[in-house]
Amino acid sequence: MSIALFLLTFLFPPHTVSSSALALPSTVATLSPRPVAIALPVLPLKKAPKTVSYRVTATTYWPEVGQTDDNPMETADGSIIPRRHSSKTRWLAVSRDLLSKWGGPFKYGEKVRVSGMSDDLDGVYIIHDTMNRRHHHCVDVLVNERECKSGMEGRWSGIQLKKLGPEPVWQAG
Repeated sequence: MSIALFLLTFLFPPHTVSSSALALPSTVATLSPRPVAIALPVLPLKKAPKTVSYRVTATTYWPEVGQTDDNPMETADGSIIPRRHSSKTRWLAVSRDLLSKWGGPFKYGEKVRVSGMSDDLDGVYIIHDTMNRRHHHCVDVLVNERECKSGMEGRWSGIQLKKLGPEPVWQAG
């Protein structure tokens, strides 16, 4: 291989080009750049998205084997229901079609506002659990058995479920 390279170099020596041959003509060298107008489309400003609300059917439940799986105190996201829970705990189970895992808008741990049930049950809830697959567009509010039997048990249709946006962070200016 080295003999072939030697013969090629010997038979066809490399040519050198003078620097004057590489120089630009004088007319090109004296040109200066000029500003060029560019038309860019003006896009409208995007407004902050409105918080979307959903109309769902709501029911109440308490953790017992008849209403849940064989481990009633553990929710679908792995949280353990407090022993002394009540409607003030503000935990919510949602149907699968509402969870992002199955294409819905909500995730475990998100805060949602529920309104339209009653003064005692309306408010902000945290999504911790999933309802049985037979339910669609439904939510279940966690209460204790005593509350259900004293009048909080029920089924409400047309309940508004609204995702809460992130809380604003205060910064000193």
